[in-house]
Formats: sequence, C-alpha cells, structure tokens
Amino acid sequence: MGGGQRPGSVHVTEVSVIPELAWQLDCQLGEGPVWLADEAALRFVDIERGHLHRFDPASGTGTTIEVGGNPSFIVPIQDGGLLVGSQHGLHRLEGAALGEPLVTIPQPLHNRTNDATVDPAGRLWFGTMDDGESRPTGSIWCLHEGALHSTDVGAIVTNGPAASGNGRVLYHVDSGERTIWRSRIDGVALRETEVFVQLDAADGHPDGIVTDTEDCLWVALWDGWGVRRYAPDGTLLLHVSLPCARVTKIAFGGPDLRTAYVTTARVGLDEAALAAQPLAGSLLAFTAPVAGRILPSVRLSA
Repeated sequence: MGGGQRPGSVHVTEVSVIPELAWQLDCQLGEGPVWLADEAALRFVDIERGHLHRFDPASGTGTTIEVGGNPSFIVPIQDGGLLVGSQHGLHRLEGAALGEPLVTIPQPLHNRTNDATVDPAGRLWFGTMDDGESRPTGSIWCLHEGALHSTDVGAIVTNGPAASGNGRVLYHVDSGERTIWRSRIDGVALRETEVFVQLDAADGHPDGIVTDTEDCLWVALWDGWGVRRYAPDGTLLLHVSLPCARVTKIAFGGPDLRTAYVTTARVGLDEAALAAQPLAGSLLAFTAPVAGRILPSVRLSA
C-alpha cells in the first residue's frame, strides 16, 4: 500500500504530544497490541517475522519468542492463557510455541488471519485477508463459545475490528478502500452496516482501530504518519503525528490506561524511506487525552 512519503497537510486539530520510543525494534509488520492488566505488560506480534513480543514498561525491557507462521493477533482467554490467530487457525499459546489449532478457518489457501478484538460478551471478532492483497477474499468472523461463525463482510484487507463499550456496535475496516464501517452486533451476526468514516487518499489507509472510555474510535494510519480519534458520530476530533509512516494500531495501557502504545511497520520501505524514519518497526508511546479500556477475554465455552 504505497510508499513512505508524508501525506498532505491534515486540516484537523493536532495534539501537542511528544511521542516516545518505548522499545526500539525492527518489526517488519508490528501489529495487534493488547494490554494485559494481570501482567502489567503489553503483548503484540510481528506478522511477517512470526514473532510474539512482550513489553514490560516497569523495567523498560522486552522479550521475544519465535513461533513461526504469521501470528496476527494475541488476546486473553477467560479460563487463562492467550489465544493467537495465525494463517488458518486459532491457537493457544503453549509456552514458547503455538498449540494445535482450536479452530481451523475455512478459507482460501492464499488468505490469512489479520486483526481482532473481543466484545464485552466474550465473543472474538477477527478479520481475514488475501495475503497477496489483490483478491477480495477477506472477511470478518466471530468465535462464540468455541464455535466459528462467518459474516457477509467482504474485503481484500480487513482491519480492526473494534467494539463499542456496550457491545452493541462493531467497527471494521476495509483498508484498501479507505473505509471504516459500523455494524450493529446481533448475536454472531452483523446487521445494518453503514459507512462510519471514508478517508481520502492523502490520509493514508485506515489500519487497526480501538475504542476508548468515551466510545471514540482511534484509527492507525498506514502511510499516514499518525493516529486519529473520531467521535461516535464520525466527527474527526484530533490527529497525533508520529515519526513513522506505517502506523498499524494502538492499545491503551499503564495503571491509568492513558498510555497509548503504538505498533509500526517497516515492510515495503526502501532504503531512503528507512533512513528518513529510523524508528520504523519500533514500539512507540504517547499520553492520551482520555483512558482506554481493558480488552475483555475470549469465552471459549458456554
């Protein structure tokens, strides 16, 4: 999706924050950050390298395990442990490896899993996409009490999703079309889907999304050099500029859930672009104006 050139000027309120380097990394495709309160740590993935990362802000250190495949998200499970989506399956993390698939996704071989969220009812909503980013074979799926359900959402590259605080709304992204959609959650189905935000070419592509305690939606901008915050009615509230073009997602962490951790990517950037953004692929952080939420845990059984 494009190169690493800065977009045109954005006519929105810029937040006066200074992003900090939390952990310098060379993630090809850093993604899926999630704050785990019981660990007081952040987990995230590098899809291209097959890595799972854990960052401990108290010590300022991180650890990495190589699980192979294309791990695209990592989320907590209600009965303990962590669930990882990779390629065609959903797996428990067993030590430093992925266990046998708990669920296998019926999809084309050229597809893989992408981003995910968990709603307040413990349902896992996750996207799939064409790994070659050319065929509209991606979709949104729901895992409810161990059973997998498809939806009628279609896209080349799905992203998000993110749920509202009351669990009634699911936001999901068609990155290629620069569209953020809003749907009503009806059990394991999505109803009344409508456009929430349509971005322009100069904005970059919407990537990962997450909601905060005011039910505003935060959007990472791939080739957009920042993140944005939108009100529940779609009004653009603010833009936070970052020193990397390929911003993939944020997660709120820290004791007050006011630290926004930001994953980034360096995949597809040439030498000149990388020289201009030496932190590409690193984990960044900034203080958010409002707190986020703890991601609910996945409910695997009734």
